[in-house]
Amino acid sequence: MSRPRAKLTNNFPGCPVESTLSFLDGKWKGVILYHLITCGTLRFSELQRKLQSITQRMLTKQLRELEESGIVTRTVFPVVPPRVDYSLTPLGLSLEPVILALEQWGQRHVVCRNGAKYAVAPDDPSKEVELKRAEELTAA
Repeated sequence: MSRPRAKLTNNFPGCPVESTLSFLDGKWKGVILYHLITCGTLRFSELQRKLQSITQRMLTKQLRELEESGIVTRTVFPVVPPRVDYSLTPLGLSLEPVILALEQWGQRHVVCRNGAKYAVAPDDPSKEVELKRAEELTAA
């Protein structure tokens, strides 16, 4: 599991924000949570179909980290072929307003054009900031 940001940012203003974001760190965790919130319990294969470009290995890794954090629960049924369901714990369900607020913000302020993402200023839609550049800078 990646090192949570919360361990790196203890005891400063905004710490609860960073601590919360540390549970959501990961390229796919936000969208996994979104689908579990909007669809309820899902099987591994159903999640994989909803996240078309995710690899099986990455989905497994992200789900394990969410399970270790107490946000997702994994239920294995003793049948052949094996059946595994994923659902949100009460702690995970408490993230629903946060995830849905992120969805609403994205619908209002993010535009995808020619494979690039742009943040749009609410007061002036002509002012766009390419998000791809910001992502590249943080990855470097």
